Amino acid sequence: MNLLRGGGRPLVIGHRGAAAVAPENTLESLEAAVAAGADLVEFDVGPDLLLAHSAREAPRSQVTLDDALEYLTAQGVGVHLDVKQPGYEEQIASALRRHDAASRSVLATAYPVTARRLRVLAPEARRAIGYPRDRYGVSRVSWPDALTRTGAAALRAAMPVRIRLLLAASRADTLALHHTLCSLSAVRLAHARGVPVLAWTANEPAAVRRLDALGVDAIVSDDPGMALATLRAA
Repeated sequence: MNLLRGGGRPLVIGHRGAAAVAPENTLESLEAAVAAGADLVEFDVGPDLLLAHSAREAPRSQVTLDDALEYLTAQGVGVHLDVKQPGYEEQIASALRRHDAASRSVLATAYPVTARRLRVLAPEARRAIGYPRDRYGVSRVSWPDALTRTGAAALRAAMPVRIRLLLAASRADTLALHHTLCSLSAVRLAHARGVPVLAWTANEPAAVRRLDALGVDAIVSDDPGMALATLRAA
């Protein structure tokens, strides 16, 4: 799967399906992302191979990984699978093989050890190292309101060094950054290494426009319809 943007618009990835439209990590949410025209659909998978960001955030009617892969493969939509913890990489790889989905998948993780294992177990898939680790629902927080503007700027300034360390430790071929940490220098450094940049989670048109101008390769959004409409109007 080629994620590098080239001369076109960035790809749009529905976050946890389309979490702004339907309950996250449910079949309804996956369907909403497909209906919105998302290029890829992201969802979270735990050690039980059920879709959920965490055990306490599990939807009432849980979807199995097999069901999610079967549905998205039938729709011809790319898969962005977020592996929440280390330890079940083999089961993930086996499911991808069952559905012949590896070559159309991005396997994201915040754990370098998991990215390294997936490199061996599912070499056809893209492997994204995420930063920061979303243990506390960072993707739900509107930055830099949750931090000082100075703190957010300091984090962005440190990202070029952090990117080198993340890629070296994980052997990943894709970078997934919180949208507030994306900068021209970070994107250019990644691109110089042939590494696409996925920015998460942009839920406002202004954030989508900023990321588009920075040259990121994909924008992850709870509202993929909004993201696509914003990009088309640019």
